[in-house]
Amino acid sequence: MPQSAAVATGEPAESGGGFRSAHLLRRLWAYRWFGLALAVAAGVAAWQASRALIGPAVVVDVVRRGDLIQTVVASGHVETPYRVEIGSQITGTVEEVLVEEGQTVAKGQPLILLDNRELRAALVQAQGAVAQAEARLRQMQELVLPAAREALTQTQAVLLNAQQSHDRTVELARTGSATRAALDEAVRALNVARTQARSAELQVFTASPGGSDAIMAQAQLDQARANLETASSRLGYATISAPRDGILISRAVERGTVAQPGKALLVLAPRGETQLVIQLDERNLGLVAPGQPALASADAFPNERMEAVLVYINPGIDIARAAVEVKLRVAEPPAYLRQDMTVSVDIETARRSRTLVVPARSVRDAVSPAPWVMRLRQGRASRQPVRLGLRGASNIEILDGVAEGDELVPANSGVVTGQRIRAVRP
Repeated sequence: MPQSAAVATGEPAESGGGFRSAHLLRRLWAYRWFGLALAVAAGVAAWQASRALIGPAVVVDVVRRGDLIQTVVASGHVETPYRVEIGSQITGTVEEVLVEEGQTVAKGQPLILLDNRELRAALVQAQGAVAQAEARLRQMQELVLPAAREALTQTQAVLLNAQQSHDRTVELARTGSATRAALDEAVRALNVARTQARSAELQVFTASPGGSDAIMAQAQLDQARANLETASSRLGYATISAPRDGILISRAVERGTVAQPGKALLVLAPRGETQLVIQLDERNLGLVAPGQPALASADAFPNERMEAVLVYINPGIDIARAAVEVKLRVAEPPAYLRQDMTVSVDIETARRSRTLVVPARSVRDAVSPAPWVMRLRQGRASRQPVRLGLRGASNIEILDGVAEGDELVPANSGVVTGQRIRAVRP
């Protein structure tokens, strides 16, 4: 009986302990989110504490040695050293335009045709005048001069006969055999013969080379030939041709246009040397000099590069733009280059080898008289004045203030002086 009582009282005791454990688990499960929040809060607090002790992680720039090229960047356009404006030398109506803008032409190639009907008629008239003048000169040589010489021979014979008759009559008059009337007639006949002989001599002289008639005939021929040359030239002006090889970069003429002297109809860029003309900020004038190399790229072909050399710096300043005109020669212009194409140019103004360089983002107040950097020293950012040298596209030369291997905090990191940070090298 006692054993049975013991067993009976043991069962309720065992079932009561299990009930309490289940109840405790149910209460813990009900507060599970609160416990998780406490754990997260504890973790965050621990992380903030460690961050305050060792600082945030910041990517730093390391002072290194390297080569640095200082460049000046500017933009401009392509052009030849000079351009030729092509116009008409006479007034005329355009009959045909044989070329288009952008076309490559060769020296002597016809470009524009003018109406030439009047010019052709003037040429025919001038040719007829030359033919007349040549015929007149040949007439002088083949007819007038021989006839004058023949007339001179005849008058000389008449003069000789008159001289002999005069002499006989004088002799007879001395002896009284001839009358006074006969003597007067002989004298008259001699004078007439002499006058005719002199006239024949003058005709021979004027018709001979060097004589007035011959000179006049030759002058008329020369004038006719000059008029023919003028008419021929004016007819040639009716065809406007290319003065040299090049590319037509402008056209301001169409069929029916009245061309007038002094008015440009086409603009030709002669083939040959190619230049890049840029406008350089006057603040960079002290950095550039003739002979400096440069790399240029056309905006239409940004991945292509061409070499150039600075050859000219304009002595004047454009006051409106505060810029100076600079020209660069391209020795081997690429095939894609076109007149007036926009280009960007990097002019190399200086070069350093194995010098201390840092990224430009780490230099503060770089354009001021007192530039400085934020150097990492014993885990904290500290202000450090520096002396700058050459300035490249993305790096700057440091002449004094830091050493190779120093870690610098970039200006855009948000770190302030004295703050503790944890450096992360890129």
